[in-house]
Amino acid sequence: MRIRVLVCDDHLIVRQGIRQILADAGDIAVTGEAGSGPEAVAQVRAAAAAGTPPHVVLMDIAMPLRDGLDVLKQLKGEFPKLPVLMLSTYPDRQYAVRSLKLGAAGYLNKSADSEQMIDAVRKVAGGGLFITPSVAEQLASAMGAGGGPADEALPLHERLSRREYQVFRLLATGRSVGEIAEQLALSPNTVSTYRARILEKTGVRNDVELALYAVRQDGLQA
Repeated sequence: MRIRVLVCDDHLIVRQGIRQILADAGDIAVTGEAGSGPEAVAQVRAAAAAGTPPHVVLMDIAMPLRDGLDVLKQLKGEFPKLPVLMLSTYPDRQYAVRSLKLGAAGYLNKSADSEQMIDAVRKVAGGGLFITPSVAEQLASAMGAGGGPADEALPLHERLSRREYQVFRLLATGRSVGEIAEQLALSPNTVSTYRARILEKTGVRNDVELALYAVRQDGLQA
């Protein structure tokens, strides 16, 4: 039986490339594609209802309407045994640990070669956890001696909640409160509240200092 994979990415050319890579494996079949967060959830539900749920979901973090981390959280709530392998163009340090804490079965950068992607899909389909050596280092540094998060050792931005972190990234790239509210489907007042919390937790006074802080954090804006 071939491994059924749902590929979720908002760029058609990326989905086509992944489809070709996995088709070459022989034992893997892309049985669905989704171009947005809500579409990904709908496709998993529909496939499960039809009795042919995907064995693995490949989920891009930067998805429109609902980002990949939001979708990951929902899928793990509805389908706790479904392996979700997160894909990203962002440096591992930004999202790898967050993804794993939310229940991802692995984290793979889009710069990975085809063999690594195939290996990752096979491993998580078999119930394993796929993490690269660099992600393993990030995970180790985020854990204290007792096995819990070492909050005091984390950069300030790593202490933000998931939603605060989303708003933080957008603020650091110069987005206005209104633009962020529209992108994240939140009210401007809610975004302003998140902004106030972010300023307090990062110890900066305004958006300019926040952007400078982001740059200092190893090029967080890249």
